[in-house]
Amino acid sequence: MAGTQQATKNTITLKGSSDIVAEFFYFGINNLLYQRGIYPAETFSRCEKYKLPLLTTTDEALKTYLNTVMEQLKDWLNQQIVQKVVVTVSSEETDEVMERWQFDIECDKTVNHESKPKEKSHAEIYKGIQAVIKQITASVTFLPLLETACKFNLLIYTDKDLATPEKWEESGPALIANSEEVRLRSFTTSIHKVDTMVSYKIMDGM
Repeated sequence: MAGTQQATKNTITLKGSSDIVAEFFYFGINNLLYQRGIYPAETFSRCEKYKLPLLTTTDEALKTYLNTVMEQLKDWLNQQIVQKVVVTVSSEETDEVMERWQFDIECDKTVNHESKPKEKSHAEIYKGIQAVIKQITASVTFLPLLETACKFNLLIYTDKDLATPEKWEESGPALIANSEEVRLRSFTTSIHKVDTMVSYKIMDGM
C-alpha cells in the first residue's frame, strides 16, 4: 500500500494536473485580492498551503464565486482548451483597468485521460507554485499604490469554438493603454505550464 501511494506522489495524470492548476488559481487569486486590498483585510483568514502562510476569503459570496469558477476551470483544463487566465483590477468609479495579471497556460496535448502518468513529484510542482506565489506577494513593492476603490474581474480564454456556458459572458481583452509589463516566474506540472505576467498602468509623474 505504501509503495502504491509513493508511486502516485511521484507521477501526474491529466486530471491530477488540472486539479493542481485550478487549486493554484484559487489560492493565487485569493492572495492577489488580499495583497492588492481589493477586499478588506479582515475578510480573510490565514491558512498554510505550499509551505507558505496564505490568506483566503471568508466572504461567502466571493468564496462561492471563486469555487464555481474553479470548478469550470478544472473542467476546461481537463478538456485541454484553456489558453490563459486573466485577473484585471479596475477602478470602481471609472471602470479603468489599473492592473492586468495574465497567466498563460500551455498544455501537452499528447497526453489524454488514458495516457500513462508522467513522472513528476508533487513536491517539485508545489515548489514551483510556491515561487510564483512568493513573487505575486513581493510585487506590491513595485506596483503603484491603488489610490481608488477597486474591483476585480476574472477572464478565462479558451479555444475559439467553445460555447459560452450559462451565467458566463463574452469579454474584451481589457488591455491597459499606457502600461509597464513585468514577467514573473512560471511553474509546470509537466502536463500544464503556467507563465505569469503583470502589466500595470503608468501613473502620471512616474
